[in-house]
Amino acid sequence: MSDASTLATDIMAAARAVGAVKIYGSGETEVRALAGVDITFEQGKFTAIMGPSGSGKSTLMHCMAALDNLTEGQAYIGDTDLSTLTDKELTMLRRDRVGFIFQAFNLVPTLNAIENITLPMDLAKRQPDQEWVDNVIATVGLSDRLTHRPNELSGGQQQRVAVSRALASQPEIIFADEPTGNLDSRSGNDVLKFMRDAVDDLGQTIVMVTHDAKAASYADRTVFLADGLLQGEMLNPTAEQILDYMKILQVGQFVRAIQEGATMEEVLEYMKDLDD
Repeated sequence: MSDASTLATDIMAAARAVGAVKIYGSGETEVRALAGVDITFEQGKFTAIMGPSGSGKSTLMHCMAALDNLTEGQAYIGDTDLSTLTDKELTMLRRDRVGFIFQAFNLVPTLNAIENITLPMDLAKRQPDQEWVDNVIATVGLSDRLTHRPNELSGGQQQRVAVSRALASQPEIIFADEPTGNLDSRSGNDVLKFMRDAVDDLGQTIVMVTHDAKAASYADRTVFLADGLLQGEMLNPTAEQILDYMKILQVGQFVRAIQEGATMEEVLEYMKDLDD
């Protein structure tokens, strides 16, 4: 386990956050989803973000991926400070430099697999690198499904199309939000293996938010958030090691909830989460 304060500063960063703060609401309804996060995501690595419910992990990913704005601090893609960009420039950055994989597959139902894969480049009026696209398709095992529409594909195959779409435009970084959340365990493992292969064989950078310790164990590095703060990280952890550390974070959150006057129903819900 590495302390969050000792994160390397001399690595090649695909993305990073400096003093990231995100506040929702104000006054009595204020929620500080991020409370000052400093983190770097290394090029060519697979990073998982984990934390208890309400830890800020999804908020961090959304702000890093230019899907939301920070209240304070900076988020960078490469050397680009997202806070300096106009709305139009942010749209172009998301289209040209960032890939996305969501829990919902977000495929266009009237397009077949290959048309969905190349859609971002078609919208940008940019010619795909056919050799790269062919390599991506081979990596995720979709060569015999390219003319099928989403309703003719299984859930796992649809998510592989979504992974291929994220990879096809050769983005600097891919953000994945619970990419296996809607899949059965076998299909989920297949998608995670394809993501792992994309990093190992294609040199891709992936940042994945997940609540699943087994999914996180596919990553090179797992970082842990709680209460909007970075708590630590593990390199090449096992699912069991991740689960053990998550229990520590959940116990800490449970104790703080009692101290802050949580209701009995809320305390029981925390206890249920720990049992799960």
